[in-house]
Formats: sequence, C-alpha cells, structure tokens
Amino acid sequence: MIRIGIVGTSSISERLADAVRAVDGVALGRVASRDEDRGREFADRIGAPGVAHGLRALLAADDVDAVYIASPNAVHAEQVRTAVDAGVPVLVEKPATVTAGEWAGLVARARERGVVLLEAMRTAYDPGIRAVEDVLPGLGRIRRVSFRYEKRSARYDHVLAGEQTNIFDPALGGSALRDLGVYPLHALVLLFGEPREVSGARVGIASHTDGLGSAIAEYDDFVADVAWSKITDTTLPSEIQGEEASLSIDAIDAPRRLILSPRGSAPEVIEVEAPENPMIGEVERFRDAVRGADIAADQDRTAHTLRIVDLLLQRPLR
Repeated sequence: MIRIGIVGTSSISERLADAVRAVDGVALGRVASRDEDRGREFADRIGAPGVAHGLRALLAADDVDAVYIASPNAVHAEQVRTAVDAGVPVLVEKPATVTAGEWAGLVARARERGVVLLEAMRTAYDPGIRAVEDVLPGLGRIRRVSFRYEKRSARYDHVLAGEQTNIFDPALGGSALRDLGVYPLHALVLLFGEPREVSGARVGIASHTDGLGSAIAEYDDFVADVAWSKITDTTLPSEIQGEEASLSIDAIDAPRRLILSPRGSAPEVIEVEAPENPMIGEVERFRDAVRGADIAADQDRTAHTLRIVDLLLQRPLR
C-alpha cells in the first residue's frame, strides 16, 4: 500500500483524495500544514489519518510513502527538490514548475537518486484522450488542429474588484496559460509531438498576468491553433481536421463526446466511458510508477509542454 501525503489544502487536493480512495494499492497519508487547526480540519474532511507540521515533517513521517504537491506554482520546484532529496516519490500538480529549466533540473536530480517524479496532468491519463488516439488513423492526413480550454473563473470577479488572488498572481506563478492553457498544449504534444515553431499572444488583466491567449503551432504537414481563457467562456468544441474526416471533441481536457465526420458520410457519435473523477488515471499512473513503470516519456511530454509555455510567456502582454 502506497500512502500518499498531501501538500496543499485547496479543492484540487480534495479531488485528489477522492481519486486515491477509488484506486487500489494507494491510500491517504498525512496532510502537511503549518497551521495545526486548519490542517486537522482539512485532514478530517478528506479522511486523512493525521497532520504533519510542514513539508519536512511530512516527508519524515513513517506513515507517508509518497507525496502529492498542490501548493502555489511558484513553490513547486523547491518543494519537489526537498522531497526528491529525501527519497520520497512525488506527484506534482500541473504546471509541474514555472519554467522548463526547473523541470529539467528536477528530473535529472530524481533520476540520479532513483526517485519517481511525475506531473499530475490528468488529461494525459484520461480515457477520452485514448479514444481520440484510436480515431486518428481514420482521419487521413492531418491538416488542422484546433484545441481550446476557455472557462471563466469565479475568482476573476476579485480581480475586477481590484483585489489580488492566487491563481491570477504572477508572483505565485499564476496565469491563465499555466492554469488552463497547459491542458490543450499537453494534449497537442501527446497526440502529435513537439511543434517545429510556436507563436502567440496573451491578453493581460489588472493583476498583471494573462487572462486569455492564443497560440499557433507549426508542424511539417499541418498547423495547430490553441486557445485558453480564465476570463471568458466558450461553447466551441476542439477539433482535428484530416483530409478524409474531421473529429469534434467536446472538451480537450477530458473528452467525453466525440463526433467523427467522414468526408461524404453521416457523422458518428462516440461516447467515452470514464470515471466521474478525472484524476483517477493520474493516481493509477503514479502508483504504477512507484511500482517500477517507466515514466521517461511522461516526463518528456511535460518538458516539451513547458518549453512551449516558456516561449509564449516571452511575448509581452497586450
């Protein structure tokens, strides 16, 4: 049994805890918190057995075998390094780090020490993405890919009111690109590899980070456009266009309804069966990694995605 300690007490950690309970071979360990009362309340809410006073105490606890890190983006790298140096396997919430360079250094460090390090990119382990992969050969030569993740955050209202909030705070690594844009970008890399060239634009908001943006990724035979937003909503699906058919995807982060439209034939609807909690797949992959599965390709996909994010962040906000 792999007992997973938790760093971070946000709603994403609650969903991770639910996923842990649904996966064989893993269980909840302690919750790290410097505030005993707050940590105890959260541990009780998710069914964790106890609280550790801070990260180092969590790593040293005899009832913790691995850790899940869901703290603000800006502190991921430091906390991952601490866990790796302690020899404790790490599942770190996306984006794994705020730069590709940080990730490369941590992966090298983890490999030298024989420690598992995996990004919690749920899309990569979702049954919907596997369904998309299965359909791709029937599309013919791919010519255009359009992926998007645009969902207005309730916390944008705080920004509009002149307040700062973690997910929109650049000092904490907050950014719509890092928070939502990584989903379609990671899916693009998973399905088609790293693009040859990338360009894009980001729209700034009052908190001095991006609220939305778009990117163009160039491949040898096709072009991909990627859109993300935390300040607007969309009703548009994602799509892959081939010379023989097109594929409409309801949600690129967790595809559940695909529409295959062959040239000259009636569309076919493909319903994807998946667990209610989309984080189950990443927990299963982490468990398998701790048991010895090779995750080099997983780490490389994270590296490719972060390199694209770095390129897009070099562009000034509009």
